[in-house]
Amino acid sequence: MIWETVRLALQSVRRNALRSVLTLLGIVIGVAAVIAMLTIGSGTTQKVKSDISRLGSNLLVVRAGRPPVPGSPPSAAVRQLDERDVRALLTHLTGAQVVSPASQKQVRVVSGTESLTVSVTGTDNGYLDARDWKIVSGRPFTESEIRGGASSCLLGETVRQQFFGAGDPEGSVVRVGHMSCKVVGLLEAKGFSGFGQDQDNVVLMPLVAFQRRVAGTRDIDTIYVTADSGTTTTELVDRVTDILRDSHRLPPDREDDFSVRDMTQVADAMTSATTSMTGMLGALAGVSLLVGGIGIMNIMLVSVTERTREIGIRLAIGAHERHILVQFLVEATVLSLLGGLIGITLGLALAGAAALALGIPFAPSLSVILLAVGFSGLIGMVFGFFPALRGARLDPIEALRHE
Repeated sequence: MIWETVRLALQSVRRNALRSVLTLLGIVIGVAAVIAMLTIGSGTTQKVKSDISRLGSNLLVVRAGRPPVPGSPPSAAVRQLDERDVRALLTHLTGAQVVSPASQKQVRVVSGTESLTVSVTGTDNGYLDARDWKIVSGRPFTESEIRGGASSCLLGETVRQQFFGAGDPEGSVVRVGHMSCKVVGLLEAKGFSGFGQDQDNVVLMPLVAFQRRVAGTRDIDTIYVTADSGTTTTELVDRVTDILRDSHRLPPDREDDFSVRDMTQVADAMTSATTSMTGMLGALAGVSLLVGGIGIMNIMLVSVTERTREIGIRLAIGAHERHILVQFLVEATVLSLLGGLIGITLGLALAGAAALALGIPFAPSLSVILLAVGFSGLIGMVFGFFPALRGARLDPIEALRHE
């Protein structure tokens, strides 16, 4: 019986094709909006996770000064990090795999007739491990280069393309600021970060050489610390904080004059924010499904009015109220499901186009698709129930008199 009812519902849809299409539009738009928003949001979340992971895994970032608090007055002069802090961490910190100091400055780099403003970083080989950064050709710095401050450097992919195209830069000499620097290796391409920064527009050199010949100071901007396999970053934050407070001779009643940022927590916070935003956008898009449901209810009420005589005939020849109720419920559900299927196709197409335009992964979810189909069917049943009930309760005699 149910299949016969579905067949009759499809016949009714075909018989009133234009009206059915207009009725479907609300559901199509609603489902397409939900699918597109949730798929784009899922892709954005994946990209955020990927961008954070490129900064390094199990990573702590230590910087001078406390993070600024909105609305608070600017703090006094910041005590810079220095070699003593690095030695204290190397000597006393347990559970750390890497402790790597780094300083950074924007410098003009020249090769031949080409020049480029580059982020030059002075550091050691531990920086590569902390940032999970590989060398694709050449070699890392030697111990003597690090200790003696040799003029050696590693190039990022953007710098290589600017100066050498697809060629191998190893052994070449570039001018970094006012110093000549021999290229000893090429860094793996990392692409743009989630903040729009080109991570490959970089030159690495030994920290001592950077301090002496580029920065002109012995200050350290950042200390990167990575946890070993048996230690969580949360545990490591407390240990780093205790050691640096002791190194800075801070009394118990004074706040830290440095910040320790756990990149795992940053990744979790950003993922949570994008997930919440995705859910909110999906909920807003879902409102259009309710509008589509109201459209189905209106059309079904019109259909009941138009087919009052047909309903009277069916009741007169023995049909029960439940038969009429089921017939109109199935028609509303079929309309809604058709709109849902079209909306899924349209939503996935829109999400795919947005993924290409925004450079994010295309991440459709089967659970979201099934939820959209189920919800669209439920919308049809809920909003089709009142018109179906109205048709089922018509008095056969009055229905047969209807013109």
